Amino acid sequence: MIDDDEDDFFLVTQLLQDISPNQYEIEWAPSYQKGIAALESDDHDVYLVDYRLGPNTGIDVLRRVQEMPNQLPVIMLTGKGDYRIDREAMLAGAYDYLVKGEITADLLERSIRYALDEYNHRRTIEESEKKYYGIFEKAHDLIILADCDRNIIDANPAALKAFGYSREQILQLHLRDLFLSIDESELFLNNICHDGHTSSPEYEFKTATTKKMTVHINAVMLDEAAQIFLCVIQDITEKKREEQEKQHREKFVITGRIARVIAHEVRNPLTNILLAVSQFKEEDPIVASDDALLYTDIIERNCTRINQLITELLHSTRMIELHTDPHGINELIEKALLLSQDRLQLNDIQVDRKLVSPDIIINADEEKVVIAFLNIIINAIEAMTSRKGILTVTTTRTPENRARLQIADNGIGIPSDKLGRLFDPFYTNKAKGTGLGLTSTQNILLNHQGTINVESEPGKGTAFSITMPLFEGAENLKTNKKSE
Repeated sequence: MIDDDEDDFFLVTQLLQDISPNQYEIEWAPSYQKGIAALESDDHDVYLVDYRLGPNTGIDVLRRVQEMPNQLPVIMLTGKGDYRIDREAMLAGAYDYLVKGEITADLLERSIRYALDEYNHRRTIEESEKKYYGIFEKAHDLIILADCDRNIIDANPAALKAFGYSREQILQLHLRDLFLSIDESELFLNNICHDGHTSSPEYEFKTATTKKMTVHINAVMLDEAAQIFLCVIQDITEKKREEQEKQHREKFVITGRIARVIAHEVRNPLTNILLAVSQFKEEDPIVASDDALLYTDIIERNCTRINQLITELLHSTRMIELHTDPHGINELIEKALLLSQDRLQLNDIQVDRKLVSPDIIINADEEKVVIAFLNIIINAIEAMTSRKGILTVTTTRTPENRARLQIADNGIGIPSDKLGRLFDPFYTNKAKGTGLGLTSTQNILLNHQGTINVESEPGKGTAFSITMPLFEGAENLKTNKKSE
């Protein structure tokens, strides 16, 4: 009890002894300074504090309590009832307010019991908040708290890092700003705010740098009245990319098998047809009329063309023999750009190089990899012939320690329904060409244990992303070059 009146201390002691003998141990601090010392010792469960303490007041004690890490319960005592003091005390953190002249044993005991119960309840809540806030802060999943007015209320560090925003920046955004598509954001909000669940857990998001992310969202409504919900977001971009790469490899293997079957089944009758035509042309000229010779020439030319297409298909889908050496990925893309220099100049296309330094060393068959890069560059040039073209070439080292090359254009783009067929043999949007260029490119990269992915948006352009494993002796090679 912090009170400068010893009589009041004896009175309170007697009241507690009357109602519950030996249950309470009460100590006295006769001044503000000794009261503060008792607070700092943290040896007591409850503090009974008089409002009048010489030049100080009980409100000063309450303010000091608020500055302490362990904010123990304080019951304010005063000589007479005063609503202003009562309100001031409660706002300053007092658990209860008692008028000395009106205190009874029952009232005092009930006030102390209430203060202890309330204190324990608050501690439980605080510990729960700390526990869950710790989960919120340390979770690897991206967590965002938002409301149905599209406001972002909070985001954990993992979400801030993934999306590339500071906490202040993300709190200024609407939830729809994170979605790549406004329609998707409206669909998501309608599902969670009206139906209480999300019907489509997979969405496309964008980061602060407009990088696209494929995410899986689990959302739950936390407060129906305030319309506040929690989103637990998993970035599945890499997982989707790995699935796509696996599908590409499986599709490539199947395509190779089909190509070999076609080659076997078609070449045999083609050979017979060509032999028959050759035999016919050697017949007596009287038998072989001019019209007949014209038709046989057509048959012979087209049989030869079919045979060439089968040969190209086999070359583009079979495992190829590689002659690899250590090469810098910047070095290889520069050689491909040099080979395409005439086309770039003819179409007035600007090349924006964003090449990592120092160069990243990969194990590559120089001739074949340059051809693979060149095929992509030529496709990009042809997509930009009707506009002011910018070809952006970027090389980086991935977090998985692989070399990454991105070749991006601002051309006409590719519709989403056609992206899945880009690497299929004989599939092309061009007036000329066999449609085997990208199939061959994929074959070269897969044989190098590489990957190739494409992202495109009609009217905005296309980006091919290639990853390749590093040359195992790259570090030794750098050391040797420095010593030379």
